[in-house]
Amino acid sequence: MLHIVNHPLITMKLNMMRDQKTSSKDFRTLLDEISSLMTYEVFKDLKLHATGEKLNTPTGCEIDKLRLDYNIVIVPILRAGIGMSNGVVNMLPTARIGHIGLYRDEKTLKPVEYFCKLPKVENPLLLVCDPMLATGGSATDAITMIKAKGYKNIRLMCLVGAPEGVKKVEEAHPDVDIYLASLDEKLNEKGYILPGLGDAGDRIFGTL
Repeated sequence: MLHIVNHPLITMKLNMMRDQKTSSKDFRTLLDEISSLMTYEVFKDLKLHATGEKLNTPTGCEIDKLRLDYNIVIVPILRAGIGMSNGVVNMLPTARIGHIGLYRDEKTLKPVEYFCKLPKVENPLLLVCDPMLATGGSATDAITMIKAKGYKNIRLMCLVGAPEGVKKVEEAHPDVDIYLASLDEKLNEKGYILPGLGDAGDRIFGTL
């Protein structure tokens, strides 16, 4: 299911990111901030449980210590997804972090995994991060590879997406919820999202 995280603070910050004059430093800062804000929406359905331990407040009261019902694992898709992981960690400092990297073989056109390291935890909930959901190929392939390693509870968080990319992920993985800050108009002939914000990886790392 597609979820659009519609909030004026997110829309304002995304508007600033779309500006081609925005520096890499400011782009990274804005991406961190939006990722943090989106985290509230992505995990708003999680439940809390008492751990069995007690906490003492400064006023002398005793209360239950709480925990989330899942162990959160953040999985940025290399390389641009790294730009979103810090913002999520700001809200969930105890989350584990994995990484997945893949490329498409020029001859077979099949995805090839060149790096994958995922934490082993009980009852995991994986949040796959990638700023752009354009054609949907990378996200679809990454989720397929993650599922092949035994993980089932997966969500996808992107900054902006195109209808074509959303459709591809939904058809391949109908069990994965997709969270976007904006569903943009379409892809151009080169596969870039319009209006979009350019190549997120290049803008994050200053490799324009």
